[in-house]
Amino acid sequence: MDIAIALLLVVLVALMVSVNEHKLRRTNHRVARLEQKIDRVMEHLGIHESDPAMDQVAALVQGGKKIQAVKLYRDITGADLLEAKNAVDRMESRA
Repeated sequence: MDIAIALLLVVLVALMVSVNEHKLRRTNHRVARLEQKIDRVMEHLGIHESDPAMDQVAALVQGGKKIQAVKLYRDITGADLLEAKNAVDRMESRA
């Protein structure tokens, strides 16, 4: 009986962790999409934010090191691979 209760508790905790991780991933994705939209609006308006970390990403893009730029962008923003690649591609097209 005690083993059954312990197993049930483990399953419930695992389920709660899984649900929270899913919500966190979904929230991170939504935040990344909003940041992309804000970046596009700022670019359209000619507003440039000086961010030393993003300046490093831009320098990597200009140096032809797209893979390193994508990795750094992901580290900075928490974006997924596709979002980071798209952002770096936009940086490359502006350069």
